[in-house]
Amino acid sequence: MQLIAPDLMELVLGLSLPATAVGLVLGVLLWLSGWWGHRFWIVLFITVAAGIVGMVSGQAVGLKPAVTGLLLAVSAGMMALSLVRLVAFFAGGAAVCLALQLLIPAWEDRFIGFLAGGLAGLLLFRLWTMTFTSLFGTLMMVHCGLALLDRFGKLDAALLTQQRASLLNWSCAGLVVLGVLVQYVLERWQKQAQRQRDERVQLRQARMELEQRAQKKSWWRWGAKAA
Repeated sequence: MQLIAPDLMELVLGLSLPATAVGLVLGVLLWLSGWWGHRFWIVLFITVAAGIVGMVSGQAVGLKPAVTGLLLAVSAGMMALSLVRLVAFFAGGAAVCLALQLLIPAWEDRFIGFLAGGLAGLLLFRLWTMTFTSLFGTLMMVHCGLALLDRFGKLDAALLTQQRASLLNWSCAGLVVLGVLVQYVLERWQKQAQRQRDERVQLRQARMELEQRAQKKSWWRWGAKAA
């Protein structure tokens, strides 16, 4: 199995320079902030996928593709956060089935593997999200990065994907693991920063309450002396 498939690499090589650059930037952002902004990425992915499905299905049944795609994309985007757990279940099941296909081709009870993977996707939702976003971000980065290097004459991307498949697979696997670690560190940093902000807010509120109490006591003492 090649993570950087030659056929897909040829399609990426056919993209324009701005589109390739945008794909590289999106890949880096997805690789970095997969869990941090997972709600945004999930909504974006489901909306785009539903729009594409709507356009294809609308054209197949004789409806206006643009209208069908737009309506389905808006509907799916509004329901995306409610479908997050369902997506995690099917993604986990599909990942386990793919792993069984690659590692144990003779395995017949794929449905059991699908259910086990789906349950694992629900129980390990954060880890699954980090892994999948890191994987897709890595694939986008590598495809678009190789395409840009090929465009500027630094290397032959098509020839490299054919002759160095094993090297690219191991490089992508290393980037996926690194992406999961980076997302974990960013999450810890975000939680720590949020905790510090909450502590500063609580400390500021406590100081304001102490100042208000001190002002009330001073006014009460002044009134008692005047009497």
